[in-house]
Amino acid sequence: MTSKSRFVLAILVGAAVGGAAIHGLHAQTKPKAYTVTELETLDTKTAADVANRITKMQEGAGGRNFRTGGGKVTGMEGSPPPQRVAITEWDNVDKAQAFFKSKEWADLGPERDKALKTIRRYAVEVRD
Repeated sequence: MTSKSRFVLAILVGAAVGGAAIHGLHAQTKPKAYTVTELETLDTKTAADVANRITKMQEGAGGRNFRTGGGKVTGMEGSPPPQRVAITEWDNVDKAQAFFKSKEWADLGPERDKALKTIRRYAVEVRD
C-alpha cells in the first residue's frame, strides 16, 4: 500500500468515526419541551405582577415564555377553555421539571396561590 493510499484510507476511517460520534451525540440530545399551564385569575390586582415575576424566573432558568398568560383564549372544540393559558418553551423536559421543583418557585407559592389558581400543568416534548 502506498503512502497516498494510506493517507486516503486514514481520512475515510477518520470521517466514518467522526460521523458515528456526531450521530451518537445527536441521539443523546433531549427534545425541546413546552409546559402548558391552565389558570384562573383569583386576584386581578396582583395577578399581572405575579405573572411578570414568573416570566422573569422562567427566563432565568432557561425557559422562553410565550407571554400567552393574559391573551384571549378561544375554545374551538371540547369542554370550555380555561380563563388563562401560559405556554413556555424549555430546552428539555428535565429543565422544566427542575424549575417547577425549585426553591425559587416554591418561595413564590403563597403569593402565586392568592393571585392565580392552577387548573392543571403539563409538559409536551417535541417529536423529531
